[in-house]
Amino acid sequence: MAMTIHVDIVSAEGEIHSGLAEMVFAPAEMGELGIAPRHTPLITRLKPGEVRVQTKPGEELHFYVSGGILEVQPHMITVLADTAIRAQDIDEAAAVQAKQAAEEVLAGRRAEFEYARAQGELAEAVAQLRALEKIRKGKIS
Repeated sequence: MAMTIHVDIVSAEGEIHSGLAEMVFAPAEMGELGIAPRHTPLITRLKPGEVRVQTKPGEELHFYVSGGILEVQPHMITVLADTAIRAQDIDEAAAVQAKQAAEEVLAGRRAEFEYARAQGELAEAVAQLRALEKIRKGKIS
């Protein structure tokens, strides 16, 4: 029997996922982390991107997070996200629209505040679209 670790993914809106996993992959600020049961404890910030929860070999759950904190204990992983969405629940049309709007603001490059905000919105929209793209590729292959 494979070893497992308990995973909780929580956002400001509430709990998104709670269950066991054999492996978890998360978009940490310094790069993607792979976390297995009995991992060394750590706390790190997350950047916008996809959290993948491998429940068993060949089976993964996909979530989009807009950023947050990842806490790892030997038998538990907690993702505290600003926003967390199951990848299949992402509104693709809204993400494409948000990406286009952010790109327009960046092209105009008005005030520094607008520019910084547009960069953040662009990063979130692109991360959502990448999560959708990955989940589609997983279903095809």
